[in-house]
Amino acid sequence: MNRKLRMGMIGGGIGAFIGNVHRIAAQMDGKIELVCGAFSSTPEKSKESGKQLLLPNNRVYGSYKEMFQKEAKLPADQRMDFVTIVTPNNVHYDAAMSALSAGFHVVCDKPMTMTLAEAKRLQTKVKQTKQLFCLTHNYTGYPMVKEARSLVRGGQMGRVRKVVVEYPQGWLADRIERNNRQKQAIWRTDPKKAGSSCCMGDIGSHCENLAEYVTGLNISELCSDLTTFVKGRILDDDGSVLLRMQGGAKGILWASQIAVGQENSLNIRVYCEKGTIEWHQEEPNTLIVRWAHKAPEMRRTSTAFVGKAATNNVRTPAGHPEGFLEAFGNIYKAFAQTLEKKLNGKKVDESKADYPTVTSGVRGMAFLEAVVKSNTSKNKWVRVSK
Repeated sequence: MNRKLRMGMIGGGIGAFIGNVHRIAAQMDGKIELVCGAFSSTPEKSKESGKQLLLPNNRVYGSYKEMFQKEAKLPADQRMDFVTIVTPNNVHYDAAMSALSAGFHVVCDKPMTMTLAEAKRLQTKVKQTKQLFCLTHNYTGYPMVKEARSLVRGGQMGRVRKVVVEYPQGWLADRIERNNRQKQAIWRTDPKKAGSSCCMGDIGSHCENLAEYVTGLNISELCSDLTTFVKGRILDDDGSVLLRMQGGAKGILWASQIAVGQENSLNIRVYCEKGTIEWHQEEPNTLIVRWAHKAPEMRRTSTAFVGKAATNNVRTPAGHPEGFLEAFGNIYKAFAQTLEKKLNGKKVDESKADYPTVTSGVRGMAFLEAVVKSNTSKNKWVRVSK
């Protein structure tokens, strides 16, 4: 292709944190440009957001339905190629289904839908339309996560025995959603917009995805304990989950948004027969590798001692920190490479692409459904739907 991919956006308008993250990440490698959007639930706010983003007025829409209808009528050399959905969770399903029906490829924030039933219907729609679908579990974009994946899945460390993954935050330790004090907190703690879970749906889903991505093992059964510590809040703000995984591996998953003093302390440890890997999101350029019968290693991004999966996702020389935005950018880069092939008429097997797909979205919703069910069930161990 001799042009950039054209992106539309749903949500992500004025005051929306994650929308700007997506825009920066998508345009990081010069492969994608934002050409249109429906940036808010009201036409007025959408227009104002489009103005701030310097988009032409006729490419800023009052709703995503209007955007799909009008973009589809544009000449092929002008209309958007794909749409990114960065709204609260309750909008994801209909927006994605509408996009696929209109012939557009989709990038969507997680969790993918509000329910597992919706997720499965969306998966069927993706198969029927043969459009690409990318789910932005951005933490899989870090080079050292890919290095960890290569080590564990490559068999160098032997069979996986134990997975410990946790994501403590402290930003919801107080009821900041009260009296409209914090926009991000308001919708995440509202079951009508967030779904059946706050903490587990928001960040526990990252733990589930990271554990399965690194190990290649699906969670088969789980036992959960969800808690709402902040008085007056409806949904959970803390949760612990015991995991049973394929192949006999066991796991512990903890996510919390009331862990005072914690920022975004996502980390994972995978204990195998011959060694252990350990990665911390707040120190993302380092992977600690401990061996049973030799000295431990501290592998670093941008060195000659890491594999291709890691080095292919690095942009800067050794010692220059890369983080959250770059990891997000790697998801978009992998998606853009796959979409370019498809638009050029080449055969694409999305299951081999290195970004989370609709399958990851279904896995995430199956996990969340099982977590909520286990929390209220007398039979604590619940199977995770395939």
